[in-house]
Amino acid sequence: MENNTSEFLLWEFSKIWELQIMHMSLLLILYLMTVMWNLLIISAVVCDHHLHIPMYFFLTNLAMQDIGSVSAIIPKTLFNFLTNIRTISHSGCVAQVLFLLFFLSCDISLLTVMAYDRYVAICNPLHYETIMNRKTCTNMIAGVWTASFLNASLHTTVTFMIPFCSNNVNQFFCEIPYLLKIACSDLYVTEIGFQIFSAMLATGCFAFIIITYVYVFSAVLRIPSDQGRKKAFSTCLPHLVVFFIFLFTCCLAYLKPIADSESHPNFIITLMYSIIPSMLNPLIYSMRNKDIKFAISRLFGQKLLFF
Repeated sequence: MENNTSEFLLWEFSKIWELQIMHMSLLLILYLMTVMWNLLIISAVVCDHHLHIPMYFFLTNLAMQDIGSVSAIIPKTLFNFLTNIRTISHSGCVAQVLFLLFFLSCDISLLTVMAYDRYVAICNPLHYETIMNRKTCTNMIAGVWTASFLNASLHTTVTFMIPFCSNNVNQFFCEIPYLLKIACSDLYVTEIGFQIFSAMLATGCFAFIIITYVYVFSAVLRIPSDQGRKKAFSTCLPHLVVFFIFLFTCCLAYLKPIADSESHPNFIITLMYSIIPSMLNPLIYSMRNKDIKFAISRLFGQKLLFF
């Protein structure tokens, strides 16, 4: 096949109109729910000065990154459907890979920072305000965004330096594993090496989170009052649930073999790691956190029924 990489041909959901409508409706509903719920979390934290503390500052950043990760892929997919096209330009594909990797890297880094925040708050509460001051929190977030952008830029640059033997990407958006599948040069081994290195860094982050929570829960169990233990668990459990959802869906997506042709089961798996975690994160935090629930209620000026 002629190497035409001025544009890429994305996976077609189905040739049956009714199935296309079903897929697009599902994507649109999930996208709107994700954006709406994360914007709700951001608005609640911004408008309630009681929540202007490090934990909710990090949560706001997580919500922004969740909106960014789904916005990197879903709007283009919906636009292609409405205009009845399957292609994405070379520059559009580059941008999609860059931003998706950037926001996913931010998620991993930020979950690690949030684990450290919970460790300091529970294991060293008397020095919490000194350690997690405004400058420290700002520097942490700046480090997360900078390191994530450099990581995404490196992977994107190496990936698109590789010549492609085909322009047919068996995925409904541009994703590095599927792009490497159509590479026709041994240079793709370089990118695989970078991916292994990134996976090792991510594994280090996950190990840090697990070890941190071993110390955190040991400290929580030593709290004498039941109310104190419940309050500590209410701030830790949502973060831990979000972490395990992210870990499970990423392993499910990236440890499976890349098929020669995309299928509907693979589409479901893709949804599970690219959209579902971003949609569930604000729900998990709002359901388990009384401060967030109260802030959302105040935002609407009334007690919400589901709270």
